[in-house]
Amino acid sequence: MDRMIYLTMSGAKAMMQRQESLANNLANVSTTGFRAELQAFRAVPVRGDGASTRVYALETTIGHSDAPGVITQTGRPLDVAMQGNAWLAVQALDGTEAYTRNGAMTVGPDGMLMTHGGLLVLGDGGPIQVPENAGVSIAPDGTVSARGQDGQIVPLGRLKLVTPEQPLQRGTDGLFRTAQGEELPADPNARVVDGALEGSNVSAVETMVSMIAAARQFEAQMKMLQTAERNEQTAGRLLSNSAS
Repeated sequence: MDRMIYLTMSGAKAMMQRQESLANNLANVSTTGFRAELQAFRAVPVRGDGASTRVYALETTIGHSDAPGVITQTGRPLDVAMQGNAWLAVQALDGTEAYTRNGAMTVGPDGMLMTHGGLLVLGDGGPIQVPENAGVSIAPDGTVSARGQDGQIVPLGRLKLVTPEQPLQRGTDGLFRTAQGEELPADPNARVVDGALEGSNVSAVETMVSMIAAARQFEAQMKMLQTAERNEQTAGRLLSNSAS
């Protein structure tokens, strides 16, 4: 059997995996702080006797796009958009420290500063607790302050903002971590835009065009499979005729 069948099958599988990544990006085009997943292909020659005339096409995820999303003013005092390459530190569900660009926060029932997804927002000294019925404001350097009923402003802590030197890796929970999983130190120079949120950096038009291209490439792989099947059938008939 011609190796073309296996090569075409690997190419079709790679196209399906690319479609999955593109579909996930398109589904998160409106997700706050979302980072588009990037795809790439690599060629793996088929080893064997003779010349290497067959090459497998394998899809590989090379990371995410660090292009900034559009910052939109919301007017909410608990919304922040990270500037530059700054990331907000949160406590993941497994208790580890993780990082996100989604700066939409709220105050939990116990007064702890949390994300809308229920994750604790970390400060330089740990979680930040907000007094009851206090008005909260966030300074550009991440300092969280509360205004009491007497009008006095009291600092509660500073958001832990980090600036990674190496690209972070996205986990299965959608949060980002370092490759080794260690905690990053707070960056005193990191800044935020208060009362604003950063949108997704996914381009809906570009992603849809890429999905159409991937679909056409998948169809081309299927046609190659049909061609390989016809060649196999023709070769079988020729061998039967020569034997008779």
